[in-house]
Amino acid sequence: MMIIIALSFLLITFLNFRAGRSKALKIRENTSIHSLPEYYGYYTAFWFLIPVTLIGISWLLFSESLITSFVLSNLQKEIVNFNEIQTLNFINDFKNLSEGRNITGEISLLLKEAASLYSYFSTVSNTLLIFACLSIGLFGFYISINKVSSVFQARNAIERYINYFFLASTCIAILATAGILFSVVFEAIRFFGVVDLDDFLFGLKWSPQMAIREDQVGSSGAFGAIPLFVGTILISIIALLVAVPVGLMNAIYLSEYSPSNVRAYAKPMLEILAGIPTVVYGFFAAITVAPFLRGFGEFVGLSISSESALGVGLVMGIMIIPLVSSLSDDVISAVPQSMRDGSLGLGATKSETIKKVILPAALPGIVGGVLLAASRAIGETMIVVMAAGLSAKLTVNPLDAVTTVTVQIVTLLVGDQEFDSPKTLAAFALGLTLFVFTLVLNYYALRIVKKYREQYE
Repeated sequence: MMIIIALSFLLITFLNFRAGRSKALKIRENTSIHSLPEYYGYYTAFWFLIPVTLIGISWLLFSESLITSFVLSNLQKEIVNFNEIQTLNFINDFKNLSEGRNITGEISLLLKEAASLYSYFSTVSNTLLIFACLSIGLFGFYISINKVSSVFQARNAIERYINYFFLASTCIAILATAGILFSVVFEAIRFFGVVDLDDFLFGLKWSPQMAIREDQVGSSGAFGAIPLFVGTILISIIALLVAVPVGLMNAIYLSEYSPSNVRAYAKPMLEILAGIPTVVYGFFAAITVAPFLRGFGEFVGLSISSESALGVGLVMGIMIIPLVSSLSDDVISAVPQSMRDGSLGLGATKSETIKKVILPAALPGIVGGVLLAASRAIGETMIVVMAAGLSAKLTVNPLDAVTTVTVQIVTLLVGDQEFDSPKTLAAFALGLTLFVFTLVLNYYALRIVKKYREQYE
């Protein structure tokens, strides 16, 4: 039903566009107009579509809660003795019943009445929505079509609206980031009110197991995050040791040595790796790479854990090869051709030109790409969740099992959790630390890339 309504409003929008364009064409038959006729059509279409869209979004955001409130207010006497859990279950049941889905338990008269009220209010709400959208949309069309004249600057108005749209999109992105940050910061402050900041940042033991009873063994958890930081950095270093040489050599070959037909196929094929979901890399690490490394270790007499940092780092390095390769290729290709020609003209070979001229010139951009790849590796979740260990072990041996910050965040937030215990709040402290660390890396990477681009563009 909603799809039909949406298509109907899109059809009306198209008709409004045609009406505005047709009026502009008629005016142009007798006199000149400021803008192309299409701009007048866009103007009338926007004045219909934008109010309708805003009303529809508001309805999607608030209608569900309002309808539920109306149903509960009409049944206030019958549900006055319900506690919070019973009320939530009751709401879920009458919504499912009204939508024709099966529910568990007996269907009481009260539940049937609530489902009937919910269906009634939903119908009324949809009717009011359609009426409001049509009324306000057609009113906007009436205003806009009357503005279409030979002196009206429709193109300037459309460009102004587009600027407003871009500004709103930017503000939404900023506000979303700020909302995420503030929500994490708020919960992290609650955590640091219980656990000392120094113990968290410099403690050497991570065991966030809070006791249920006061006399239970281990009644106080240990929240030293150093083992998590060391494990995260260890895996990231292994990933960079794989990705940086392979990605850089690949970029040098594609930009300096490969024929154009080879580059046309090799570069898209390489970047297919960037489109593979990280959960697939996680399966690959857990099912293929880890058993292979364990078997190889047994063959040569080494004890390699099934959840070793080496296996996770290797797969993560494969995942970020396209990032390093693509960024390095871009900055190497951006080195001016005159620098290559000057070096070759002085008698240097192609390899000497690459080593002594091109790479030093492209080094700031390459370093920026490596830092971006490092922040990508540090923030990776699915691969380490599926293939890294769960126990926090303070070690720098890549053959041992280690855990990371992202693994612990997922572990702490899995299942039904109460957000009033240090165990659960520790996930927000870890998230804030990871956010700050990757933010610093991204900041310096972008600074380096910006400096490079200002130098050569």
